[in-house]
Amino acid sequence: MKHFPRRLALLVAAVLAAGAVHADGPFRNPDNKSANDAGEGTYPVPYKKPTEAEIVGALDRVRGYIDSITPTRVVDKASGKPITDLGKPVAGAVFEPSPGDFGLMVYEMGVIHAGLLKATEVTGDQRYSDVTRRHLQFFKDTQPYFRAQEAQFKLGRANSFTRFLEPRSLDDSGSMCAALVRARFAKVGPDLKGMIDTCSGYVRKKQYRLDDGTFARQRPQASSVWADDMYMGIPALAEMGHLTGDKAWFDDAASNVLTMAQHLYNERNGLFTHGWNANNPDAPRFYWARANGWAVLSMSDLLDVLPKDHPAYPKVLAQLRASLRGIAELQSGTGLWHQMLDRNDSYLETSASAIFVYVYAHAINQGWISPTTYGSIAQAGWIGLGTRINAKGQVEGTCVGTTFASDQVYYYNRPVSVDAMHGYGPVLLAGAEMLKLLKNPAIDIQHKLRTYHYMPRENGSKISEH
Repeated sequence: MKHFPRRLALLVAAVLAAGAVHADGPFRNPDNKSANDAGEGTYPVPYKKPTEAEIVGALDRVRGYIDSITPTRVVDKASGKPITDLGKPVAGAVFEPSPGDFGLMVYEMGVIHAGLLKATEVTGDQRYSDVTRRHLQFFKDTQPYFRAQEAQFKLGRANSFTRFLEPRSLDDSGSMCAALVRARFAKVGPDLKGMIDTCSGYVRKKQYRLDDGTFARQRPQASSVWADDMYMGIPALAEMGHLTGDKAWFDDAASNVLTMAQHLYNERNGLFTHGWNANNPDAPRFYWARANGWAVLSMSDLLDVLPKDHPAYPKVLAQLRASLRGIAELQSGTGLWHQMLDRNDSYLETSASAIFVYVYAHAINQGWISPTTYGSIAQAGWIGLGTRINAKGQVEGTCVGTTFASDQVYYYNRPVSVDAMHGYGPVLLAGAEMLKLLKNPAIDIQHKLRTYHYMPRENGSKISEH
């Protein structure tokens, strides 16, 4: 960077080191060493190949923040005082609330655990999986107490353990079920077979479905299909197939990918609409970004464990490839994607962007899609995400929980918050997989003609040219 104007060089370094999220551009690409190159553009966010140190630094800030705001203690709800005697239940005993309302059993935490486990797998740093280990040990230690509390006081949804005592939705069960199975394979934490059985049993046998077995909800209309439920249900089915070897789990997972796509996927623009109502199948479609994120993440998770000789494998892979093509065409000039994918006057949203970055990088690393086509898209997306991770490790710009709605105004004006947990797991996943992509021995990352080319090396393995 010695050829750069000193002031600009210092600004770029400060942005990358501190994770500043509101620094203004324009930025010049530091990989172009010719400061007088008139053909080099300037960019609203740094346009560069990220370094391993930068990614690890961002991931570690996020991990540290999650670790700091997820206490694993039982307290009295009224007084906040710790309850240490777990032999005698009291009605007011609850999980100690998180300062940011980071619930220990909500579906977003299942994605966080997926990210923590992935980060340990890629980096070898046990501090990531130690957070998962701490949470799961807390579940093991307190489940008998809260089960006894429920038997005595009948608290229902007020019981802190309710999602694993009596799950009532895919949100209660599916994402965390997949996380528990992954932790079991990674040998992280205690054996939670009972919790796995409870949540997987709900997903497979109790969740409301259409007549053809498609996951559905009885809201907002009498029978509605939500793209969110691809992630809330399919990875759990896939991981149970992985765990048990029972083909029926895989059959159910793959069938749901394909039937939900029939209801939700628009072949003309390559996007998933957020939802579909059986009583009004021709209603207007709204292409909410995170719904598309859940869709492609569920397909990616399924392909990770689905036997390649399963008859649905090529169909699921084809659907993932088609979806990634449609989403790629709508990436913004910052590397991020818009809240409403097809509406560039809607705000840039973090959680969906992070999911997309993860799935692009992962699909390249798995050989499902071409690095030459999608490598620089993943790279630009990660650089954009880096501007949303602040110095405290908070993830900014994430849309809060969002229902399936029937007008654009609602989606356009959903708030964003650092307390929206939906952004944290995807950022961990994206960063870990980008590290893996940067170190992929089958890919040569070249900077030439002022841009980036992810080229297959000679004799490279697992690289697709689709």
